[in-house]
Amino acid sequence: MDDLIPFFERLDKSYNDNTFVKITLSKPAYKSDGLHNVYIRLVTIKDQLTFSFTYHYQTNDQVKNYSLEEAKNILSELLNQKFRIAILFTLEEDFTIQFSKKGKVSTRIAPPSFKNKPPETHDNPKKRRAELGKYLNLLGVTDENGTVIPKMADKFRQINKYLEIIENLIKNADLPSAVNIVDMGSGKGYLTFALYDYLVNQKKMEVKVIGIEQRKELVDFCNKIAKDCEFENLRSESNTIQDYNPKKIDILIALHACDTATDDALSKAIAANASLIITAPCCHKQIRQQLKGIEQASPILKYGIFKERQYEMVTDTIRALILEKHQYNTKVFEFISNEHTRKNVMLVGQKSNKKVNEKSISDKIEALKKDYCIEYHYLEKILEA
Repeated sequence: MDDLIPFFERLDKSYNDNTFVKITLSKPAYKSDGLHNVYIRLVTIKDQLTFSFTYHYQTNDQVKNYSLEEAKNILSELLNQKFRIAILFTLEEDFTIQFSKKGKVSTRIAPPSFKNKPPETHDNPKKRRAELGKYLNLLGVTDENGTVIPKMADKFRQINKYLEIIENLIKNADLPSAVNIVDMGSGKGYLTFALYDYLVNQKKMEVKVIGIEQRKELVDFCNKIAKDCEFENLRSESNTIQDYNPKKIDILIALHACDTATDDALSKAIAANASLIITAPCCHKQIRQQLKGIEQASPILKYGIFKERQYEMVTDTIRALILEKHQYNTKVFEFISNEHTRKNVMLVGQKSNKKVNEKSISDKIEALKKDYCIEYHYLEKILEA
């Protein structure tokens, strides 16, 4: 295409002058294939400079490497068929070429965005931990061809983020050779199945996973999928978190167990001396209900939305302190982005042999309760009982 000649002349020059920084392709002409954009940079592979194309799809990234001439041919195809905008970034200028829907071409030259070249190291594409296995198809995440269904893309990202977190936590946990995992409030089992598949089939660990779920129809559904997938040591049980009394827990998981169900799960883990506790707390109604009609001194607590957020933080902070009191090292962090769900905080406890100052921790808990006019925290109450 003659319209691309100025673009490729500048690409050749920047390559020969060692001023090339990167190319970005954006504004896809068609969104049906899920390709959002392409980023192109130079990397050194086996002492050869190579153009590395990173294709950003809705559910994953793909990386392909080309020589200069191959790269120009691929760019021609992409700009003819896939994208309407390409920007060539060099140390001398930013050159933009844009195609309208009617095929009209416009170009623009701007001062350079970059003063220095990025390192020409070769990065592997981001590791995807959830293999596109049978369970994902049976759960409705992928279609019959193993392709992630567009409306389930967020769920697939959540699964991979979850496995990434689990992988890092397990590395530092003191676990036996055969690991007993209890997932309390397992629901439809997206994360339960993903965890079992990842640990057993990819990490080759010996694990038993039990999902606790109150809704019998979901329990029957998950047990059928486990059987169909030949996940021999994964089963679901119809029970409440409060009534379930496990003999042994090495890893306790409770993601979005509503309100005080999170505290019931934490109490079971503490009683079982679990090595690792992974929770994503939800709802936080128990403390807020104590405070109806009580006027708060802090002006922040005058406004409903701030009051809700503040008491979520207070509730989870007290939970973390109670875990610390029982010799757990605790962390609180964001699980997934707010754009997917507001229930995105994860509270993790890892068992430690380090002695703790129980009085000091108890004083901190009492000070928080006093500052916020809290009579009691449910987790304290059930542990005392």
